[in-house]
Amino acid sequence: MSNSVSTWRIVLAALLDFLTVFLLGGFVIAALTGNTTEGGFSLNGWPAVVLLVLIVAYFVLGKRLGGTLWKRILGAVR
Repeated sequence: MSNSVSTWRIVLAALLDFLTVFLLGGFVIAALTGNTTEGGFSLNGWPAVVLLVLIVAYFVLGKRLGGTLWKRILGAVR
């Protein structure tokens, strides 16, 4: 199979996608809701739920649109 993608690329892409959405989304939501701290951000209650929904939506849309950001960068799109 010449079209197979290495497992390490898929796992690395998923990890980097999660970290990217978690950090960027977390900081944006924290800034909008006033939950920033000296060390970054702390989300509780609804802001945390919004971040969780954002992360799930990112992966669902990535699947439907042919690959997430890091899958495309790393060439891990199946």
